[in-house]
Parts: sequence; structure tokens; C-alpha cells
Amino acid sequence: MLCAPIQPTFRLERPTDLLSRLSPRRIIIPVVIGLSVVAGMFWYSYKPGDLAPLAQANWMWLFATFAVLAARDFGYIYRIRHLTHRALSWRQSLDVIMIWELASCVMPSAVGGTTVATFIIGKEGVPLGKSLAYVMVTAMLDNLYYVVLVPLVILFAGDGLYPHEAVAGGFITTLKLFFGVSYLLVLFYSGLMLYGLFVNPVAVRRLIVRAFSIKWLRKRRNWAYLQGQEMVLASEVLRGSGWGYWARAIGSTAFVWTARYLVINTLIAAFAPLTATGHSLVFARNLIYKVVLLVAVTPGGAGFAEGAFPTFFKKFIGTDTMVNFIVFLYRIATFYLYLVLGSYFLPRWVARVVGKGEEAPSE
Repeated sequence: MLCAPIQPTFRLERPTDLLSRLSPRRIIIPVVIGLSVVAGMFWYSYKPGDLAPLAQANWMWLFATFAVLAARDFGYIYRIRHLTHRALSWRQSLDVIMIWELASCVMPSAVGGTTVATFIIGKEGVPLGKSLAYVMVTAMLDNLYYVVLVPLVILFAGDGLYPHEAVAGGFITTLKLFFGVSYLLVLFYSGLMLYGLFVNPVAVRRLIVRAFSIKWLRKRRNWAYLQGQEMVLASEVLRGSGWGYWARAIGSTAFVWTARYLVINTLIAAFAPLTATGHSLVFARNLIYKVVLLVAVTPGGAGFAEGAFPTFFKKFIGTDTMVNFIVFLYRIATFYLYLVLGSYFLPRWVARVVGKGEEAPSE
């Protein structure tokens, strides 16, 4: 959820570079980590009869999981096509989203797939400045959804937002502090992006460069200048977009992130009855759960996502074994599925783009 600026983590020049950056070897690493953690959780928790609720599974909610996933992906495809002013076809938008998801699964959570997304959009014929602008806008909209949603969730959930039943008070205090600091950072970053994109991008670029002139940040000054320059370019690209453009962009962002959060709700409801209040609390705790995953250094948060899940959601499920089963389904639906889909789309995208003569380095 917390989208960082585009990070210069690696260099991409040709479409075939993605095949090495997102190679099977890199994909296997998060798979092995995630499955090992889940297997260990099952090993230590399993007791005969723990999986009895599977026999009473509510298939309506399982169908709802697939529906929510499909709606989420369609929302992402629609949004990127809309943001690019339909410069991308539906087929191109599908390729961009699937490979973007693959990159997000293979890279650490704090990095995500923004660099890859910019490169892919550029190779689809969108000029580099515009592709940077569109990716920056997605980050800004994602962060704004979080900024607006958090106060509403806190107002409704109150102290039930935190897993008091699972961890000691000292950890809850630390979690509250971490959550609060994260929110303030996102709020500041979102405000800076809004001001930079729509009011005075040159002033924001100057501010960023001055901030990175501090002695212990000076090594990153060139990167800071590039970040500021990208904001100036993005502002020029987006200037003049009407209210209809932004209304659809905001609406599709709210749609995809709400659908993304509801996956856990539908999976839990399939095996453990949830009241309306229970659904709301699960949705609310998902906000903190996703923030915690930002500290994960493993690709796609593998291992961290599985290990942290029981802390936030065991209260709504029951036995440890059922919790482990649901987290396994959750990772299949939101992680392993996109590793498979991305691995299918990536080589076909490379073949299509190279076949059009796009092997030359990007500008």
C-alpha cells in the first residue's frame, strides 16, 4: 500500500533484460521461503480434527474470492489504460499489470515493481516521460487511498484495530507507534506529490535536492535530483487533465484497493462465520498487516506474510491449523497465482515487443 518513489535498484535497457531479472531462479526463492514457513507452521500446530471446518466450507464465499480477484485485476487493467489516456490497448494493459504483479512478487515489498512498470509502459510505445508520470500517479493515488481510509477505519474500529488478544502490550505500543509514524510519512509524501504534480514541481525538486545535500545523504543527491526531475516531467504530462479523468482514476483506485483488501474477508468467511462487525474488523486489521509487511526484506514479503498473518487474524478463524490453511490459500490467491501468470505473460510480452523491433535501449 505504501508506494515509494521509483527506485534505481537495477538498470533495464532491453525487453530481454526482464527475462534475467525475473528469471525462474529468482521466482523459486520466494516460493521456497513461503512454503517452508507454511510447512513449519503446519508441523508445529496440526492436531487431528483441526481441519473439520473444511467439510462445512461456504462455497458462496469461495466463489466470492475468485470474483473479488477477477474484479481487482480488471480494475487494475482499466486504471492503467485510463491513466495512459488509452495509449495502451486492453491487451497491452493486461501484459503491463501481469508483469508488474510478477515483479512485485519477486522483489522486496519496500521496492515493488515500479521500475519494471515504467520500463514496460515505455516499451509499449509510451514516451519515457509519460510512462514515469503514469507510474507516479498510480503511486500517488494508492497512497491517497490509504491516507483517506485510515482515519475512517480508526474511527470505526477503535482499539479493536490492534491484535491485543495475540501479543503483549509492549508489542502493541510499538505497533501503534510504527503504524502512526508510517501514516505520517505517507501523509507527508502524498502531500508533497500533490503539491509537486499540481502546484509547483520546480520548488519540490529544489526542496528534495536541498534535503539530500545533508552530509550523510549527499551520496544520493543525484538520485534525488532525478526524482525531482521526474516530478517536473510528470506535472507537464498531467497538466490539463480534466475532472472526468481524475474522477475515474480515483474511483478505479478505490475499487481495486477495496477489492484487494476484501480477499482475506472472503477467505475467512468461507470457513468461519463472520458478522458485519467481524468483516469490518478484518478489513481494518488488513491495513496494519500490510504496513507490517513493508519491513520485509524477502521477495514479495515471503515468510513475513505467512508468519504475521496469525497475529492479526487468528481471532476470527479458530484453531492454529485452520489459520495456517487459510493463510496458505491467501498466498495462493494473491502471490503464487501471480508468479504463475506473470511467468506465462513475461516471455510472450518479450517476444511480442522484440518482434516489433523494440530491442533498442529505451531513452
